[in-house]
Amino acid sequence: MTSNDEYVLEILLEHGMVTSEQVEAIQATIVHDDESVVDALIEAEQLSELDALTLLGEQFGMEVVKLRDLDISPKVRDSVTVETARRYSIIPIYKVDGTLTVAMFDPMNIEVLDSLRFALKSQVEGVLALREEIDVALDKYYAGEASMESMLDQITDGTVDVSVTGRDDVLQDSGDSSDTDAPIIKLVSLIILEAYRQRASDIHLEPLEKRFRVRYRIDGVLHEVDSPPKRLQAAIISRVKIMASMKISEKRVPQDGRIQVNILGRELDLRVSTVPANHGESIVMRILDKQNLALGLANLGFMADDQQTFENLIKLPDGIILVTGPTGSGKTTTLYACLNYVNRSDRKIITVEDPVEYQMSGINQVQVRSDIGLTFSAALRSILRQAPNIVMIGEIRDRETANIATEAALTGHLVFSTLHTNDAPSAVTRLLDIGVKPFLVASSIRAIMAQRLVRCICDDCREEYMPHSTDLEVLGRLGEQFQGKTLTRGRGCPKCQLTGYTGRKGLFEMFLINDEIQKMIFDKSSSAALRTKGRENGMRTLREDGVRKILSGMTTVDEVLRVTMGDE
Repeated sequence: MTSNDEYVLEILLEHGMVTSEQVEAIQATIVHDDESVVDALIEAEQLSELDALTLLGEQFGMEVVKLRDLDISPKVRDSVTVETARRYSIIPIYKVDGTLTVAMFDPMNIEVLDSLRFALKSQVEGVLALREEIDVALDKYYAGEASMESMLDQITDGTVDVSVTGRDDVLQDSGDSSDTDAPIIKLVSLIILEAYRQRASDIHLEPLEKRFRVRYRIDGVLHEVDSPPKRLQAAIISRVKIMASMKISEKRVPQDGRIQVNILGRELDLRVSTVPANHGESIVMRILDKQNLALGLANLGFMADDQQTFENLIKLPDGIILVTGPTGSGKTTTLYACLNYVNRSDRKIITVEDPVEYQMSGINQVQVRSDIGLTFSAALRSILRQAPNIVMIGEIRDRETANIATEAALTGHLVFSTLHTNDAPSAVTRLLDIGVKPFLVASSIRAIMAQRLVRCICDDCREEYMPHSTDLEVLGRLGEQFQGKTLTRGRGCPKCQLTGYTGRKGLFEMFLINDEIQKMIFDKSSSAALRTKGRENGMRTLREDGVRKILSGMTTVDEVLRVTMGDE
């Protein structure tokens, strides 16, 4: 366990963790002089390694960590080469203000830290971890070619051609590729695997003038990661296009495709989009986790009262329920959660989507294909003859689609759809602007819900603090609710990669249509007037809902300010 067995035994005996009789008995079984008595005690289950490590940590002022609970970022991991990590049996776990913290199992081997300080030319501090966990972490983070650096070492400076055919598993070489192709296949696999490990929702492969940039969108924020050299750009793009069943030779027009992968036993879909740019094709891969299909309404971030209201709305037999917000605000996830909630054997549900993001069992999903004339409006006209109870339209984009949706709602169908507007009342104005008659809008819509996504405070490093008055002035009148109250924020830890946030949940603005609102819509009232009336009727704005979630400890003031506009 340690480099100084006798000293460790002395500490263990002093604290009563082992007895002299146990030590003498175990020494009698040791054949070689260089064998560790402490290791023998642990192997004989007369001593707990964790208890011993904790005691030694207290003696040497070193924290004990559980590596299996940590998610180490590629940037931190790659700060130590695979050779160095395996030679010293250490795992780098995080880096703050230029100081690298590494996990080791021997607190007495101070030469390791001195050697690392010299090799890395930076300050290095140590924490303790079980030897078994370090071995597992070495295999996990430094297994074979599982680092950008070691993979790139295999790739020559010459041109790399990709000639793989078929759609072999992204994480395994099917054997169909040549030795020249193998490093590129592994490199693309690593990019996807690391994105999954870091909980990314999107992978961005962006050709720039002098480099090839790779970025992950994590909790709605883009993070740049270690990128491959520019010379591999064409090979990587070709590999992704092969996996997505795209035309490799076509580089002049955008293309769309899908990749199905199995990562660590988890089924994922990757929706791939390519767009020609100045310095090559830009690729975005949207990671769709099928396990998110089981997402319940409670997991979206509703407070109890809003959830009850929304559940009552989606139980209605007819009418339109609209979800609004900008791209990336979680509208599609909310619609799928609604469908999952109402999906029963006695109901026929049909969706019209562009594209179909998730495939849901028990639901008829129609993929829009404008190239053959299967538009939203054309698909809607056909599916209404299928006698559905519930219809989901991916997005209302034009007057024809909006008119069919309102007519469907008025003839006994429950319709879910989305619009791109900044707040809920503006959706009414948007429908009127694209040509829907006011009486159709007034009589068909049951409710409109605007939403945004905010990052949630990390549970592992949350801490309480007293907000400063200047921090709350930007909230205006809403800031008065925080006076004298303790708020919560994330301090930053390895699990959240020092951001203080893990995961996202929604802020909601629910605009319910009653008789008064219907009359105002029929009279073509402005969105400002509708907003005022909605607030008189109890509608909470996005920022007001955000304030409730700040007080509940879900998110922070900075996050709410980032995604919401000020309330008039």
